[in-house]
Amino acid sequence: MIGPGDPAPDFKLRDQDGNKVTLEDLKGQTSLLVFYPLDFSPVCTDQLNVYQEVLPELEERGTKLHGVSVDSAFCHKAFQDHLGITIPLLADFHPKGEMSSRYGVYNEERGTTYRALVMIDPEGIVRWSFQSSSPLEIPGANLIFDALDEQRAA
Repeated sequence: MIGPGDPAPDFKLRDQDGNKVTLEDLKGQTSLLVFYPLDFSPVCTDQLNVYQEVLPELEERGTKLHGVSVDSAFCHKAFQDHLGITIPLLADFHPKGEMSSRYGVYNEERGTTYRALVMIDPEGIVRWSFQSSSPLEIPGANLIFDALDEQRAA
């Protein structure tokens, strides 16, 4: 998995509305990439609902979240609408898992991403990363807030 100090690998993915999103688009702000296995799975649903609840506080701290999975942009749109969330969802759909592989969080055996978080600073450098030890483990919001506090103190 990519680690602190590494340059964030470039990517070009479609969001749930079909818009292209690149690493360059994220520059100038702190970004948190939220890698999750699949839309509509129970644990992923819970994870994104938790992050949606704290999204205003994260945005107040200058952090922009983007969910990433191997589902298509169309599936992301249906998932976003079903949950009523506003977190942008990026489709690492074709070639499947290409971007996730660059970040070291693609699970080749399952054909999905691992459940992982990658914080990228405004210059495009990874400042923090975390990978759950199990697909059933949701990285809690406190973990994200602690990482943001640690980055501000550094």
